[in-house]
Amino acid sequence: MADTQASFLTYKGKPLVRKGNTIYYGDINDPYVTLLSVVESHEVHGVKIADKVKVQLVNTREANPLAAIEKSSDKNGMYAAIEIASIWLERALKA
Repeated sequence: MADTQASFLTYKGKPLVRKGNTIYYGDINDPYVTLLSVVESHEVHGVKIADKVKVQLVNTREANPLAAIEKSSDKNGMYAAIEIASIWLERALKA
C-alpha cells in the first residue's frame, strides 16, 4: 500500500487524485474523502487557474451518492478550497 500512495501527489499526507476538473483528496479506503470540482477557471500563459471550486465532504460508506454528501461549499481559488477540504476531512476522520 505504501508504494501505491507514494506514486500519488499528496497534500498534508493525504493523496490527491485528479480526473479532468475533479480532484479527490483523501484515501478512498477511509470513511470520508473530499471532492473538489473546478467550476470556473481562467488561463494565464497557457496554464488554467481555478477561480471557483466546489468542495464536498463525501461519506465513502454511503451507497446513495446524493446522501453521501455531508458538507458542501463554494470557494474562490484552489488554495481556499484545498484548505477547507483538509479541515473537513481531518475533523470527519477524527469523529
